[in-house]
Parts: sequence; structure tokens; C-alpha cells
Amino acid sequence: MSKSITKKLLAGLTSAAMLATATAVNLTAVPAAAAADAKVIYSTDFEGDSFDFTRRGEDETLELTTEQAHGGSQSLCVSTRAENWNGPQLALDNLIEANTEYVVNAYAMTPWYATLTLSMQYTDADGNTHYSNILGQVSQGEWTAYENVKFSFPADTTDWYLYFEASDANANIYLDDFTITEAPEVELEDITSLADVYRPYFKIGTAIMASNLSSKPFMGLVEKHFNESITFGNELKPDFVLDKAATLAYMEANDGDQTNPQISLTSAKALLNYCRDNNIPVRGHTLVWHSQTPDWFFKENFSDDGDWVSKEVMIQRMENYIKNVMEALAEQYPTVDFYAWDVVNEAWTDGGQPRTAGSNNTSNGNSAWVQVFGDNSFIEYAFKFARQYAPEGCKLYYNDYNEYIDGKTNAICEMATDLKAKGLIDGIGMQSHLATNFPSAAQYKKALAKFAALGLDIQVTELDITTSDTSETGLETQAQVYSDIMDALVEYSDSISAVIFWGVTDDQSWRASQLPLLFDKDFKAKPAYYAIVDGLEAVTTAPRDTTTTTTTTTTTAATTTPSGDFLAGDVDCNGVVEINDAVLLARYVAQDDTVKITVQGVANGDYNQDGSVDSTDITAVCRQLAHLTDADA
Repeated sequence: MSKSITKKLLAGLTSAAMLATATAVNLTAVPAAAAADAKVIYSTDFEGDSFDFTRRGEDETLELTTEQAHGGSQSLCVSTRAENWNGPQLALDNLIEANTEYVVNAYAMTPWYATLTLSMQYTDADGNTHYSNILGQVSQGEWTAYENVKFSFPADTTDWYLYFEASDANANIYLDDFTITEAPEVELEDITSLADVYRPYFKIGTAIMASNLSSKPFMGLVEKHFNESITFGNELKPDFVLDKAATLAYMEANDGDQTNPQISLTSAKALLNYCRDNNIPVRGHTLVWHSQTPDWFFKENFSDDGDWVSKEVMIQRMENYIKNVMEALAEQYPTVDFYAWDVVNEAWTDGGQPRTAGSNNTSNGNSAWVQVFGDNSFIEYAFKFARQYAPEGCKLYYNDYNEYIDGKTNAICEMATDLKAKGLIDGIGMQSHLATNFPSAAQYKKALAKFAALGLDIQVTELDITTSDTSETGLETQAQVYSDIMDALVEYSDSISAVIFWGVTDDQSWRASQLPLLFDKDFKAKPAYYAIVDGLEAVTTAPRDTTTTTTTTTTTAATTTPSGDFLAGDVDCNGVVEINDAVLLARYVAQDDTVKITVQGVANGDYNQDGSVDSTDITAVCRQLAHLTDADA
């Protein structure tokens, strides 16, 4: 039997929508039901003779219809859509203020299976248009609620729109009972700071986006619990900092120079200002990545339709790109502490091989870096240039997901050993996008032990733990898994300098439907929070220096410490090994999110006690049930 490993979904989803010219309209607030304690900014039930929404493209037809209605007798119908991004949009410049949080409540549907996404669009001070998905949900002929969906627009931006798009261009979109209100005031809980609790062990930080800055309660949580490190969710990724227009202008002004891509910090400005003004250190994320990097960056004449450039040209482009990023940050934000950078992100497959050559923008998971270089040799160049141009004291990391899968673990260790010998790398970034049923704490500790043995620093860079069971019981299971993982990190804290949670509240997470974080949509601490602070004392003194490279040679083998009596193969913990245990174990190994196994059950499932629950354990249980011995093999 072989284990099927689910690929990680793309973090930083951005819309591929094209901008259509929209005519300015005068908006009027139509009375509709809204929360009694929230100020209504705009509301419509589409029961009149007119509407304020406009089309995003050139082909859509927008009209009031009685064919479908959530409330009353009418809704807005959008038909004759030619592209997925075609849909209804609402201009907001005359209704709302920048850097202020608002809430949308609406109902939308399509007549058949499609994903309906509420998104936002704005233009920055440099004239660049930005798109961001807020909430996507599947509609299948039923009205789908978009309840209490938060949004805001950054300062120094204009041309604000909210819009709906659908994954199937042939599907009509129906919209009804659309309301925008001001976000309500929220009083945060008086609870212990996570940063204070874990200060003796490592930094505690989080990832945020510019859109989060306008939410006072959200940022209140950031400042109380995650104030030792900030990662920008998207704003420093290649597709956000690479400036095509400026690059083409530079090429034209410099005799066709093909080697000097230009960058812009416009998208990151609000977050950089926040970190500067609040003296919060920043993890740079990320310089070199196959994803969220435009194809033109790898093509002749910086053209999407051009041929791939040579390896030699790409080396020069890479150097100048990294140099330009570092110099721009140093010049414009000299007081912001970039204490760490993810130099290369996600270069290895789970099996420990380089990614397939090609455009990720054409086929998800392909790497244009491998397309140009032929292999993963680009990694060393990236670290070489980062070491040359990064600010003094900044530590350099390789970052990846599924880092506890043996093939990838081994590939990372081999790569890091070589880079360390050349003085190019300081640490390993373990993303740690986990689930309640995979990996086990023992599997995770096994990878920790291997990375710690390298003598490099470890940073947990994107921690979240999903649960498919959102009941009280499911959240308690999630809490236990969080506790097990944090216990493992404390155990290896001599080798770990920072633990970064990939978000703050569930509703703002890239895995929102699976409630992966420590705080809920109402800014309340979940059982997972209480599980990881239980028994630890808050320390408010200055933290230890957590950015120095560790030289530990710890080689302690990962072990499982069950909470009850260990019985090999007793996955359901009923005191006997039977066929149900084999079935449960097979579902667990196959990452069936519906299977529910206790921590003790997972420990029992590690039949051979090698720190990993895998197909060999399934085989061992089946052999026991069949009364086979080693001699029968």
C-alpha cells in the first residue's frame, strides 16, 4: 500500500480578473434589514426598478428578474458572461473610507455547481490595480449566504469595488439582499499574551496582510500576542514587488538591457509603515519561488509571449532582482528590522525531486526556475546573492511545506548541508500546515530531530492546524494536536528561534472553512489557545537573542509518549486489535479527513514504534490479524 499525500493549496490567491472601464454612479441606500447595533452604509433588496451594480466586462447582461429571489420577489441576474471574472460590481469610493473595516451580508447563487467568490479591487498611488479574493463558496442551485464578511481598503488607494465572480463562465449569477455596514466595536478578552508565555523559548509571530490593518480588534490581537515577528502574507512575494512597467521602461532607456528587473514596494507600503512605527521585526517572504512569480520575469524582452531566457541571463536577473529588493528596503525603511528572509520557497516535491520544468501559471506546481536552469541549481545562486545583499544580521532560510515527509526531509537536509558548508544558509523554515489527523506529533518530531542535527536554526514559519470536525469535540481534538506540536517545539527550543502562526483569526485564514487558527471570527480565543498556554508562565522581560544560528548537534530520536497504555495496533483504543483498527489506520494514512482517531489511537497505530505512521504499520496490523509471522513473509 502506498500513502497518498495531498498537495498544498495555493496560499496567496489573487484574482486573474481583467479590469473593465466602469461608469461612475450615484449610490443610494435602500432600506433593508441589518444588525440593530451596526450603521448601515448601503443596502438593497433589488425590489425596485433600478440598481447600482454595473458589469465588470463588456458582455454581461445585468437585469432584475423574478426567476429567482432570496427575499421578496426579485433579484439581480447576471447572464451572458464570457469570462469567469465577469460579474456584478459595486463602486464604493463615495460610500466608505480608507483604512476602515466594514462588513458585507449578501446572498448569491448559480443554477449549477460553481464557486462564487466575493472579491475586492482597488488602484494604488502608482496606478496599479489590485484584486483580492475575500470569500469563495460553492453554490449549486441554492442561495448561499455571505455572512458578516469583513473588508477594508488601504490608505492612499482609489477606485474601490466589491464584485462577485464565478468559476464557470457559463453560469448565471444571482444576487440578493446585499448590505454593507460598519464593523462593530469589539472588546478583546483579558488573557495571557502568547508572546509572553513562549518568550523563554522562541519568538512568537504571525502573518498579516495590508487589509488587516484597518481592523482594530484584529490588530489588537496582533499587538498583544504576536508582536515579535510579522510576515507579510503576499506583499513581498515576487508578483507584488516586480514592476513590469518600470522594467520595460528601464530596458528601453538602457539599450535593451535584459538583466535588471525593477521593483516597487507600493503594495507593501502600509505594512512596512506599520512595522516601522510599532518597531516589530519582519520575516521577509519570499524572494525565489516557482509560484506567484510572473512568466515575463523569465522571458526574453520581459514579455509573457517571449522565449525563455538563457541560464546566464537569468542568473544576472536573479542577482539584480534580489539586490534591488534589498537596496529599496534599506533605503526606504532603514529602521525596519528584517531579521530573517525566506530566500527560496518550496523547491522540492514531496518525493524529494526538483519540480517539473514549465510555467506554474500554466500548470500548477511547475517551476520556471527549473525550466531555465534545468534543475535546482538556482537555489545556490539565490542564497549566494541573498548573502551578498541582505542587511547585516539578517538570517537566510530555505522554506517548505510537508517537511515531515521523508523524501522531502532528506532532500532538504542534503541541500542544507551543502549550503551550510559554503556559508550560505542559516536555517530551515518549516511551514507546518498541519491537520488534526496528519502528521502525528511523532512524525513531526522526527523531522525536527533531523533538521536540528544539521546545526542550523529552525523557524516554524506558517503554522496552522485544520480540523474537518468543527463541533466542540472537533475543536477539543484540534486543541490537543496544537498542544502536542507546541510541546515538541519547546522540546527542541534550543534549535528553534521563532514560531510564526499563519494568520490570527479563522475567518481570515487561507483555510478558513477548516478553522485552523487560535482565535475565531469573533476574536475569541479557542480551546487551542488555552491548550498551548496551560501550565506555562508569562514572562514579560526582554526575550533572548533568537536570531543567532544554532550549532546544536542534537540527534535524539523521536519517540511517542502516549497518554494511556500502549497497545500496538489498537487504533480505536477499545483494548483489542481487530479488523476495524486496520480500516481506521488505512484511512488515517490516506489522509481521510473524516476519520476520527484520538492521540492515543495514533500512538497505537505506530505499530513498529519508528515515529512514523505509514503503510508498514498497516501491513503489520494486517499480518497480526492474519496470524502471520515473519517467517511467513
